[in-house]
Amino acid sequence: MTDALSGVRVLDTATLFAGPLAATLLADFGAEVIKIEHPKGDPVRSHGAQRDGVGLWWKMLGRNKKAMTLYLGSPEGQDLFRRLVADADVVIENFRPGTLERWGLGYDELKKINPRLVLARVTGFGQIGPYAKRPGFGTLAEAMSGFAAITGEPDGPPTLPPFGLADGIAALTTAFAVMTALRAREATGEGQVVDLAIIEPILTLLGPQIITYDQLGELQARTGNRSHNNAPRNTYRTRDGGWVAISTSAQSIAERVMRLVGRPELIDEPWFATGAERAKHADVLDGAVGSWIAARDREEVVKAFEEAQAAVAPIYTAADVMTDPQFEALGTIATVPDDELGPVKMQNVLFRLSGTPGRIESAGPPLGAHTAEILARYGVDEAGLADLRAKGVVK
Repeated sequence: MTDALSGVRVLDTATLFAGPLAATLLADFGAEVIKIEHPKGDPVRSHGAQRDGVGLWWKMLGRNKKAMTLYLGSPEGQDLFRRLVADADVVIENFRPGTLERWGLGYDELKKINPRLVLARVTGFGQIGPYAKRPGFGTLAEAMSGFAAITGEPDGPPTLPPFGLADGIAALTTAFAVMTALRAREATGEGQVVDLAIIEPILTLLGPQIITYDQLGELQARTGNRSHNNAPRNTYRTRDGGWVAISTSAQSIAERVMRLVGRPELIDEPWFATGAERAKHADVLDGAVGSWIAARDREEVVKAFEEAQAAVAPIYTAADVMTDPQFEALGTIATVPDDELGPVKMQNVLFRLSGTPGRIESAGPPLGAHTAEILARYGVDEAGLADLRAKGVVK
């Protein structure tokens, strides 16, 4: 079976999260992704939890990739990079704007070598504008997009997510942008530049905040786990110390919940007829739902909601995800072989394709594991490789 992205070659020169994760998503469906790292290695190798000195985040982020080292700041490294670009389809980079140009590797130069090249540039603030050359991280995007301003309790501070939310959204967007550019190349025969600013994709996912402010002058306030658009919608503690979340975005679901918790009279209230009006009476609705849930164990609550065809979900930790039968049925968690750690479990590919399914063949490899293999394609023999190592161009 041919992989969906078989024949697509990607040079992943980005570091940490958004750019490399975009490359991972492409690798999951068959693209050959060559991870090009500074001889010191991508910082993600030492970021977060480790086992026996091996970075676990890298094992996920580097999966399905071939790892080589190359110091792009050196003339020798730049020359080798040009050779790699000649038969690549995509380059993903996240250097500060102007860095590639300073090295003589800007798009104007690269497209002379390969007019079909797609160059995806993933930075905090994009390639233009007054902030373009500022250091940019996902945290700044979560702040500037308005996400933090609407997250948290009403009387609490703006709240940032405890994971790379903006980076993850940017990675998904970058992968989509790359595929869009490759599709356009089929018609034009030419590549192009993708300019991805991490501050932008998360802004789109926040919904109608911009148009609401433009048209009504209204700003969304922090509501904790509640919603402006429906109620009851919250997290609730069960008798055995667990937690569940419920949503009543549909009117019929809201009515089923009230019948289930023994408060059908609330359905007849004039304000119950719309989600927005119910949200104004969230204290009443949360009191009714919360007291009913607090008197029961989590398993009992979930079973009752399912029987009533009302929307509920237990609030899971990673340990719960690993044993949930629905995730098991979907194959959400994959077991991946690894030479350093043995079998490791990680999130599987994002979706299932019936004809060309993605797969994870290997976890992130050791630093420079494929340097010799890849450079041999471009005429670098053992003596040449030894010389490059002596000069610090590769490791």
